[in-house]
Amino acid sequence: MANDAPSAAQSTAPPVSARTLLPLVLPSLAVGVMAALVLLGVSEVAGQLKDVLWGTLPDALGVGPYSSLWMIVMLTATGLAVGIVARQVHGHAGPDPATTGLVDKPLPVGVVPGLLVVTGLALAGGVSLGPENPITASNIALTYWLGRKAAPKAPAAIWLPLAAAGTIGALFGTPVAAALILTETFAARPAPGSLWDKLFGPLVAAGAGGLTTVLIDHPTFDLDLPPYPGTHGSELLAALIIAPLATALGMAAVYAFPYVHALFRRLGHPVLALTAGGLALGLLGALGGKLTLFKGLDEVKTLAAHPDGWSAGSFALMTVVKLAAMTVAAACGFRGGRIFPAVFVGVALGLCAHALVPAVPPALGVVCGVLGVLLAVTRQGWLSLFTAAVMVSDPNILPLLCVAIVPAWLLVTGRPQMQLREDGTSLR
Repeated sequence: MANDAPSAAQSTAPPVSARTLLPLVLPSLAVGVMAALVLLGVSEVAGQLKDVLWGTLPDALGVGPYSSLWMIVMLTATGLAVGIVARQVHGHAGPDPATTGLVDKPLPVGVVPGLLVVTGLALAGGVSLGPENPITASNIALTYWLGRKAAPKAPAAIWLPLAAAGTIGALFGTPVAAALILTETFAARPAPGSLWDKLFGPLVAAGAGGLTTVLIDHPTFDLDLPPYPGTHGSELLAALIIAPLATALGMAAVYAFPYVHALFRRLGHPVLALTAGGLALGLLGALGGKLTLFKGLDEVKTLAAHPDGWSAGSFALMTVVKLAAMTVAAACGFRGGRIFPAVFVGVALGLCAHALVPAVPPALGVVCGVLGVLLAVTRQGWLSLFTAAVMVSDPNILPLLCVAIVPAWLLVTGRPQMQLREDGTSLR
């Protein structure tokens, strides 16, 4: 009898029809547009501040904007500023970012202003994190609060997936990534009804968010690498080597994460932890160079524009430095996401493979590197596959990625994640 319970629940659930889905369209459109505007607004303000901090100010002081001294000073100052703001604002800019994921339960809406301020400071100051986690958290909080005010009779559970999907759609400029992420979420928490019925509202929100970003900002992830020559036995072998190696490198950061977090926690005060973290990031930036600063999305395009412009040793150094910087930034308390810096790590690693073995096409090295590192860092299989694929606008590489993901996934499944519990231990 117990085995019949799920089917009985499904049979008594009210059927979904166009009449029940149609009321979702307008709120989903509104949420998607709002999510994109919040992302674009924070990014624009951070970009303007970045120009001042890394251009106008060092020029006025007669200091090289990307000299070792300026990188150390600026990132240390950024850590101090973020620490002071997080300490003073209402809600302390949200919970410890080491304990949060991309999509979490709504925060109190009063936390949002402080969270957006510290996110903008980190983006402008050169911290190796992206905007995805804090912007998604802010949009979920705003959408949940506004939705409960505007439609108090509507189910509270509808607002979170709409806000998450709208933000992810805006981040990638397409609703596909949001659909893939939410598919994994719904699979982990099954509920009655067709998957497409459950994705209807989120897809509308993601489409609205992505279209808003495309119309205003015109984003692109295509790195314009040399054309992929096609798959042969040597390319298959290279993919089966590079993707698992990239995954193993990412897992090294995952295993180090709780120890690095505990080290900063021992300082006993968030301002001290963030200032020390900023100093560490400055030293890493001085070691790895200016391309290892910031979230990494613009910097990967610089790397891809000159796939033969650096030696294998230089690519390897940038790979390790960026991975270390992402780990330190996420562990010491900076608010930010790890998708975009992980993409940089994967691109640098893939180009390192090409520099070591010129027979490895740059496009192949890049997509396999991105796939492996993202799998380890995010533990999102569909997102990793999608992000790697859009780096190269060639559908012929997709079958190779689908094969390369098999050994990479075997390395990460059941392993610790790059997210901690409140007691500092890793999630699994």
